[in-house]
Amino acid sequence: MMIRLDLQFFAGEKTEKATPKKRQDSRKKGQVLKSQDVTSAILLLSVFLFLFFAAGLMRDRFFVFFNEAFTEYVTLPILDENQTMLIYNDVMIQMAFILLPIMLIAVVAGIAGNLFQFGLLLTGEPLKFDLKKIDPIKGLKRIFSIRAIIELMKSLLKISFIGTVTTMIIMANIDKVLGLAFKSPWDTLTTVGQLTALMGITAAFVLLFISILDFMYQKFDYEKNLRMSKQDIKDEHKNSEGDPIIKSRIKQRQREMAMRRMMQEVPDADVVITNPTHYAIALKYKDGDMDAPIVVAKGVDFIAQKIKLIAGENDIVMVENRPLARSLYEDVEIGGRIPEEFFKAIAEILAYVYRIQRKI
Repeated sequence: MMIRLDLQFFAGEKTEKATPKKRQDSRKKGQVLKSQDVTSAILLLSVFLFLFFAAGLMRDRFFVFFNEAFTEYVTLPILDENQTMLIYNDVMIQMAFILLPIMLIAVVAGIAGNLFQFGLLLTGEPLKFDLKKIDPIKGLKRIFSIRAIIELMKSLLKISFIGTVTTMIIMANIDKVLGLAFKSPWDTLTTVGQLTALMGITAAFVLLFISILDFMYQKFDYEKNLRMSKQDIKDEHKNSEGDPIIKSRIKQRQREMAMRRMMQEVPDADVVITNPTHYAIALKYKDGDMDAPIVVAKGVDFIAQKIKLIAGENDIVMVENRPLARSLYEDVEIGGRIPEEFFKAIAEILAYVYRIQRKI
């Protein structure tokens, strides 16, 4: 049994890769290939690497702060409003020296993570108010979609992996952890800082590995959402290049107008050089006004016959010269002057024409 299928049914299927214009338009709207996990992994790794190498300086800053707090601030005899503001300013300066480097590293890492993925992009499209974003039906569809399930699996994967590696680090250093109760505060703080930095760096590398998988998925999903149907590509081509039918009609009208203008110049020509049947070139020359004859009209076959018909109606002399007619048609455009290599041949023809018309 034969089943007939209407191929137009598949016209709306988005099976084609996105065109460069579609990609550019999506980028302008802020729709770019991006994995938030890549940015988070780079940020986390940068911060913990900084803490690992700069922990000693931060520790010293903390001890300076606590030393001043317990030796100077606590022993103040009078704590008035002015003294409180001085203490507040001093505390803020001390905290700035400790926290600002971390915040600066985090900002630079976050910007670098985004630049690494999609480059520099400044657009306000995502900030525009759109009622579709608060549509409850579409919101429920997003919650119970395949993408939401993948995000849930990804979160569980991150928790499992990061929890496993951090537990392994603690178990590998369990003797140090259990011995913290017998150490001085200085040694305790040093050990806790080292373990925290080690767990952070390890977790960052685990997150970086997961982010690579997420980036591959985001790329697949991004390309899928950008896909276009054959009709979309046709519509885009029409919008960018114009409707081919309309363009062909415009070109045809332009050719017709150019043809009419050319034929209007034939009655003013001095001579028409023919092939005799295939080529016709109308020349015009005004002594004193032109330094060389110009081609006012030319054509082959039907257009050549039309030129000869108009020339005959206006008593324009027609001269047969096959090589010259073919050469002029190929080498000289309409409105162009005759090249020097044709001067002698054209001069002889014009002299012949002037004799016939008794202009000499």
